[in-house]
Formats: sequence, C-alpha cells, structure tokens
Amino acid sequence: MSYMQLTYLHLGTLAPAFILGTYLLINRKGTPAHQLLGKLYMGLMLFTATVTLFMEAQVGPLFLNHFGYLHLLSLLVLRTVPLAYKAARCGNIKAHKRHMIGLYIGALLLAGGFTLMPGRLMNMWLFG
Repeated sequence: MSYMQLTYLHLGTLAPAFILGTYLLINRKGTPAHQLLGKLYMGLMLFTATVTLFMEAQVGPLFLNHFGYLHLLSLLVLRTVPLAYKAARCGNIKAHKRHMIGLYIGALLLAGGFTLMPGRLMNMWLFG
C-alpha cells in the first residue's frame, strides 16, 4: 500500500475511534452498550496503531530508516489496549480506567496534537 492509502486507512479508523472514545468517557460505564462499544473502540485502536507501523515517518529523525517518535505511541497503544482489556475482565476497574484514560490522552489527544505541527501532513491538509 502507498503512504497515502495507509494514511486514509489510518484516518478512517482513527476518526470513529475518537468519536467512540469520547462517547465512552462521558457516558455511563459498565453497561452492555459500554462493553460492546468498548470492544469496538479497542479493536479500532489496535488496528489503527498497527497501520501506523507501516507508515514511514515523514518528519524528524528516523530509526531503522522507517520509524519516528510517533511510532512509540503506536507501540504504547499495542501494549495498553490488552492491559486495559485484561484489567476489565479481571474486575480491576481502577486499572482499566487508568489505562483507558491514558490511552485516550496519549494516543488520541497527544498524538493528534503532534500531527498538527508544521511540516506534517495533517497540518498541510487543514491549514494549507
């Protein structure tokens, strides 16, 4: 796949993940709907993080001629989602909550903020 195809795939899974994550954070927890939408959210986050690993960094230093600093957040997602799922399944709601809030802030808000920096594709698309 080309870089642009991967970008569209990433955005196509990231946008609904952001909407779902926001919904899940502000609505009642523990309901069957929360559990179902939470699994969908986790799946989208795992998929979108995996997609980013195939996208070569376009800004900043490269590691192994491919990866950039934002790829570290992708690895964080791939680690955090299973931990959050396991915590919920084991009844450790405090740990689940901590993982999910950290995931939302780190992977969606922080990484999203970085994509708006000058020289990045989203900055160019949104601000010319």
